[in-house]
Amino acid sequence: MQLFLMRHGEAGFNAQSDRDRTLTDVGRLHTVLMSNWLARSVSDFDLVLVSPYLRAQQTWQELSQHFSEPRKWLVADDLVPSGDPANVAALILAYAELYKADKVLVISHMPLLGYLVSELVAGVEPPLFATSGITLIDKHAEQASLMWQHAPHSIS
Repeated sequence: MQLFLMRHGEAGFNAQSDRDRTLTDVGRLHTVLMSNWLARSVSDFDLVLVSPYLRAQQTWQELSQHFSEPRKWLVADDLVPSGDPANVAALILAYAELYKADKVLVISHMPLLGYLVSELVAGVEPPLFATSGITLIDKHAEQASLMWQHAPHSIS
């Protein structure tokens, strides 16, 4: 399975709650840049799991314009900044198995994403994710490898 972990785009702070923060213009632009970059090597996703927070939903709206409709996409309430990495990793793997997904995209938040990488790939310290940043984990059976991590400033 190819597991693409993506942090939402840059969000503003003018909101009633953290959950309601919206993408900035820069956040939308960086998401489009990453979408175009990613679309050069991936044409579609079998499964997309998205945080219930507004900025993650908006990131998926921008991203989805660059890919064909996934077989299944879901809002997963556990994909929040304070989500439990072990539970979230188990949830992602269970959904991937349920929907027989080989290419899975998860759109969520820091610090959860960094801890998820450590949970899924043995011996890897939690990496930081830039906003709109994406990491690819290649997972087969019990083996998982961190293949790459890119951010808007690191792509050409």
